[in-house]
Amino acid sequence: MNDEPETNRAWGGRFAAGPSAIMREINASIGFDRKLWRQDIAGSMAHAAMLAAQGIISAEDAAAIKAGLAQIQAEIAAGDFVFDEALEDIHMNVEARLIERIGEAGKRLHTARSRNDQVATDFRLYVRDAIDGLVEQITELMRALATRAVTFAADPMPDNRSHSATIC
Repeated sequence: MNDEPETNRAWGGRFAAGPSAIMREINASIGFDRKLWRQDIAGSMAHAAMLAAQGIISAEDAAAIKAGLAQIQAEIAAGDFVFDEALEDIHMNVEARLIERIGEAGKRLHTARSRNDQVATDFRLYVRDAIDGLVEQITELMRALATRAVTFAADPMPDNRSHSATIC
């Protein structure tokens, strides 16, 4: 049995003691990856559904995980979630809260999944969401320009072709 405190779980049993204060500070990414919470929860819900579909976890565990993640999502959205730097990243923060909420079933969410997989998935989803947001903004800009063009379609425009530039 591992006697390591919950907050050092990411270090596993590879070391006799937990990391030093400076290593904890270097490894803690929660300060910036907390922005990935939507994507982390969406990825976790999809992962739980896959685990259930493959018969790796029970349908009951999958339902409990989904419900727990939905509650965590609501907590974060409302600003009520307390992020713990000792848990290092968004994945560990969400997982710890899930286990706190639903117990043993929450531990099964990590089955067949690595933190590196989670980081790659979360980042890809985040970039895709950001691109979708930019596409919406560009579309909105194009509509605004088209509206202005129609509004001023009859107005004369200066013709710059009559003024040739002189290169010195």
